[in-house]
Amino acid sequence: MITTQRILKAAGKHASRALLATRSALGAARTRHCPACHSDVAGFFRYGAEAEWGCPACGASPRERLMHALLDAGLIGLPTGGAILHCAPNEGSLVQRLRTGARDYVPADIDPDRYDVPGMRKLDLMAMDDVARFDRIYASHVMEHVPDDGAVLRNMLRALRPGGEAWLLVPLWDLPSVDGPADLSPRERERRFGQWDHVRQYGPDFAERIAAAGFCVSMMDAAMLPVEDVRRMALADTLFRARRPA
Repeated sequence: MITTQRILKAAGKHASRALLATRSALGAARTRHCPACHSDVAGFFRYGAEAEWGCPACGASPRERLMHALLDAGLIGLPTGGAILHCAPNEGSLVQRLRTGARDYVPADIDPDRYDVPGMRKLDLMAMDDVARFDRIYASHVMEHVPDDGAVLRNMLRALRPGGEAWLLVPLWDLPSVDGPADLSPRERERRFGQWDHVRQYGPDFAERIAAAGFCVSMMDAAMLPVEDVRRMALADTLFRARRPA
């Protein structure tokens, strides 16, 4: 759905990329670093309210860069020869990283034709019935789209092996989470939740919803990394690390 907000954000993004390209061509110092593509860049381009959002070399977002930084620092890890479910795999660098070394890598979405990823499968998280199959489930900016997040979280718990982890990222604000009614119009969803196809806005209490499904939960963000790395890589977002108890 095309909305005024999406048009304005896209226009700002393209203008910021053009300005950044000009600065780079004029020899601006490459003081920023992208851990997704390992490029040193002059800066990151704007998207919406985020002044340093995307990598000009690969397009990686702050949350994509955060995941690489946490993996690089050893604060989270991928099992060798494990099974990984990658929901909505639109971050190319993480597709490659999660696929490498996995015994069973499953990229999936309810609308798989949107993705140019080998092996894409159709998956409705509301109807997922896998049992103790996966070691990791990665879902970045997915949960705000699902009609019943409690049901999806319980499905994820069942689909994980004991000790397995779901890595969940969602758009956050500082207030309590708010769910919209089922009949909310797309324009009202955009006004309330920031995007026309979001059905809720999460706050930090998302951790309580995850715990209610049976997970052990911890929250991880850029503050766990050295301040200089956070600045240099323009890291943002929060990872909800949900572990199925052993």
